[in-house]
Amino acid sequence: MAEPEVATKAPENDALEQSVFPNDTMAQSGASMGEHCVTDRPTPLGASPTGEISKIADIDVYITKPSDYPHSPSKLLLFLSSGTGIFSTNNQLQADQYASEGFLVVMPDQFGGDPAPNSANPNAPQEENPTVIEQVKLRAAETVQSFMLDMWLARQTQEKVLPILQKFTEGAKEEFADAVANGGGIYAVGYCFGGKYVLLLASELPDTVAHGQKLKDEEQGVVKTGPLIKAGAIAHGTLVTKQDIEGVKSPVSMVCIGLFKIMALLTGQNLTSAIENDQLFPDEVRETGKAYLEEKHIEHEIKVYSGVPHGFAVAGEYHDQKVQAEQKTAFEQMVAWLKGH
Repeated sequence: MAEPEVATKAPENDALEQSVFPNDTMAQSGASMGEHCVTDRPTPLGASPTGEISKIADIDVYITKPSDYPHSPSKLLLFLSSGTGIFSTNNQLQADQYASEGFLVVMPDQFGGDPAPNSANPNAPQEENPTVIEQVKLRAAETVQSFMLDMWLARQTQEKVLPILQKFTEGAKEEFADAVANGGGIYAVGYCFGGKYVLLLASELPDTVAHGQKLKDEEQGVVKTGPLIKAGAIAHGTLVTKQDIEGVKSPVSMVCIGLFKIMALLTGQNLTSAIENDQLFPDEVRETGKAYLEEKHIEHEIKVYSGVPHGFAVAGEYHDQKVQAEQKTAFEQMVAWLKGH
């Protein structure tokens, strides 16, 4: 069986080709994730989370609720983060934003206590003019971080993540039965790494895959399960394959990235290069998925944003006013989709 084409091609990492765990699926093909997927932008000045860390089904979770809950009805929203995980202040602030829109938000630790090793303090002071020795040390540290990230990604297989989400959703449905009943199901949003798993939760999967077991090619008459969510919205997903989108059955909204610019410093001159493809979610994967959704008459929305970096929709501070504006627009797109379903 041919390997799925994966929407990940970060230039700074050459990911491991095989999982380090026997019988697990390949972690990814080609390169892996960008800086925005595993590190946070600076936290907006004066902002602080309003939710709390708790446990559901023995899984750590960040929970944030509307100010008038439970006096006013709410919908349950599953929030799947980027690689920085549930203890990221920016991820918590983003979850709070959805709570302010009336959703009861649960952000589970989908990594099982193992967030991306490159997660860093975005507010730490940076050396403006490092010495040659400091630059050498920095490059060495970046090499080690890249290797650690590759090893981390090799551990984040469907066989690990899906059972966590399966167990968590069952517990959340029991814990917040009122919100599930009010919304007629569970809603979900996903950013970067979390985007792939929103698509999987919106899909009909073989029962073995849904519970994190590898599906053998020779199996026949496999019982399918799902989708586990009523509707979903994702922003700049990573590790997404064509097959992930082609499994979708629930309504989905996608925030994607098209034409954007990067600055490169070469021989003392600033050069601007235009890139017409988000290398972490290539046009080919997006367009093939779109064609499938249209052919199968599955309700969907795909909006392509230009002039923004991968990861722009994740909460965090940007100085560029265009990025700030598009970040707001992307959030409004996702909220409107969820409220409309």
